[in-house]
Amino acid sequence: MTTTQNTFDWKRTLQFGLIGGLVGVLIAMVGMVEEFDKRDIIAGTLTMGWTLLFLTALVTGYFAAGTAKENRLFSIVSGVAASAIFAAVMSLLAWLVESFDMRQVLVNASPSLVKILTFEQGVPNGLLMLVGAGAAVGLLGSVIYILPDRIRKAVSIALGMVALIGLLQEIIQVSLASFEGASKALIWMFGKGTEKGLSVAGAIVVFVVVAGSNLLWDTNAPKVNAQFNKLPQNRRRSLRWLGYGILFLVIIYLPAVLGLYLTEVVNSTGLFILMGLGLNIVVGFAGLLDLGYVAFYAIGAYTVGVLTNFSGELTAHFGWNFWFALPVAVSLAVLAGVVLGIPVLNMRGDYLAIVTLGFGEIIRILALSDFLKPSIGGSQGIVNIPPPQFLGVLINNPQTLYYVIVAGAILALFISQRLRDSRLGRSWKALREDEDVAQAMGINLVATKLLAFATGAAFSGLSGSILAIKLGTIYPHSFALLISINVLALIIVGGMGSIPGVFVGGLLLAGMPELLREFAEYRLLIYGALLVVMMQVRPEGFWPEATHKRELRGVEAPAAEAQEA
Repeated sequence: MTTTQNTFDWKRTLQFGLIGGLVGVLIAMVGMVEEFDKRDIIAGTLTMGWTLLFLTALVTGYFAAGTAKENRLFSIVSGVAASAIFAAVMSLLAWLVESFDMRQVLVNASPSLVKILTFEQGVPNGLLMLVGAGAAVGLLGSVIYILPDRIRKAVSIALGMVALIGLLQEIIQVSLASFEGASKALIWMFGKGTEKGLSVAGAIVVFVVVAGSNLLWDTNAPKVNAQFNKLPQNRRRSLRWLGYGILFLVIIYLPAVLGLYLTEVVNSTGLFILMGLGLNIVVGFAGLLDLGYVAFYAIGAYTVGVLTNFSGELTAHFGWNFWFALPVAVSLAVLAGVVLGIPVLNMRGDYLAIVTLGFGEIIRILALSDFLKPSIGGSQGIVNIPPPQFLGVLINNPQTLYYVIVAGAILALFISQRLRDSRLGRSWKALREDEDVAQAMGINLVATKLLAFATGAAFSGLSGSILAIKLGTIYPHSFALLISINVLALIIVGGMGSIPGVFVGGLLLAGMPELLREFAEYRLLIYGALLVVMMQVRPEGFWPEATHKRELRGVEAPAAEAQEA
């Protein structure tokens, strides 16, 4: 018989508190607290800067509560103590900034930061309030930890939705302005006058509605699925087609609802998703780490630019129609994928990543070179790429280009799904798991690898072709290594090998930064932090593939899947 040791682990609690405090100091010293404090989440009550600090305290309390798994009282005490330690570290930072002039070394150690950290009450009264607020948030984090899984999930999603809607309040209101009735009906949800963010009443309503809806869905989803599966096959097919029809109508009328700016954001996100679907085949399905993926993106864009340009700036000006140039661009990208694949057939892991990285840099340097300048423009790029027409409609603005990007994404989605469930898709997955075993099973490694590179390159070339008509100009700096890194991060965050995960990762890593352009200087920092958190908390991604989930979660995943079923 085993007994559970229910003791308060003060060492782990202190460790979590100090780690949280160091994260808070980093957030403050890079200027995020001051910069984000200009934007409200809840109008006049909670700013985005304080949301970052409270989120750090909440996460600190949540994980500290896990040090006493079998004793709820100790969990709460541990969470409160760890968050109080976090707040004490932040109080020490405020006192040091107040007492000593550190701005020659730390630019963001300013009086404004002290005012924020002390609730404008000064030292020491504000510091006592800070410690009290930290302990209160730690209490919330520890309570969330001890809640049942269903309630914890609902509360977490609801809190995230409140933060998201409050953050995007201005964009939401601009989008609703064209719908006078909806704008007036929802005016109570947002701050008035110069205040931004959700009103207190709006935040409460959003939290209750989202949490309640999530709980209702989790409760009734198994019953709904069971009832759906009992229906005759023709009835189920009809309901599916009804759902597809509703989704189709939403997609068709979305630009009219979103307006120009949000449609442009959707377009940029769609191009990353299109690239992500291609790289997901190479990295997620076949397990071939490709860091030079941007090369095919550049080949597609430059091919369209050269073939459609008729201004006379280049040596050869063909003046083709975009729709004739598009298949040529995709074909050249596929050819480049095969050319890249041949020398790396016997390479794996890090060596493959280094070679593909070199291939991407070679393409970028060639685009910059004077040798190819007469043909592709060199550092001056290609300008005056004409917009195409389709059925007499000129595709020269975000709302018309949207349909081209959606069509490309749907095509890539269809191909990815069909390949995933095909014999070739199973060969890719076998290759990903173990090349030697796959070869022993009779899989042709050469053909399988080349098809993976060629298919991924086709999607990237298609995305680059659309980019050319989207921008109307092409410059070599648009195809830097960072593009490949962003697309790879998109797949990791969404879930390696998961097709829905590509869309989730695209929305998080491509869509959200576009909506928050004012904080663009912190983009890479947030990328890095998100990846670190993902690897620690949810290494399989936000929407993982079943195989990866089983590998990374061991015996937990099948039980969870059985419960969901």
